Amino acid sequence: MKILHRTALAISAALLLAGAANAQVTLDSVRIAAKDTVALAKFYQAAFGMQEVNRIQNPGGTEVFVNFGATAEAAKANKNPLMVLFHRDSDDVKDPIPHVIFLVKDMAATVAAVKAAGGMMTGDPRPFGNTGIVIGFAIDPAGNRIELIHRP
Repeated sequence: MKILHRTALAISAALLLAGAANAQVTLDSVRIAAKDTVALAKFYQAAFGMQEVNRIQNPGGTEVFVNFGATAEAAKANKNPLMVLFHRDSDDVKDPIPHVIFLVKDMAATVAAVKAAGGMMTGDPRPFGNTGIVIGFAIDPAGNRIELIHRP
């Protein structure tokens, strides 16, 4: 019985420590890539209202940081995670997994903005079961996939 009690205490302590470790982790940023990061930053500004908050010139290309905000100053003050647009040599990427997921308040307006900014939809947004959620998938001009979620 003492062994069972000690084992239960050890498992409980391990679970508490694991939970504490996870509580100290937060999302810093999301990194996607493009051949022309400056042009891609303009797409995210036009389609989603993101603003450039920083730019770094690396030996391999330009790295552009964007965040949500009505102005560049508002985006810089935004404490939410950044999206980092990182240089890659080619936009010929065939990766079916969405890399960026946005919550949207108006799916139709967002789809129109994506298309107007040079992106494309993989199909019409559709209901997600009987949840009231509508999901759409877009592709930015550099080939990165974007999942759009509208919650009721």
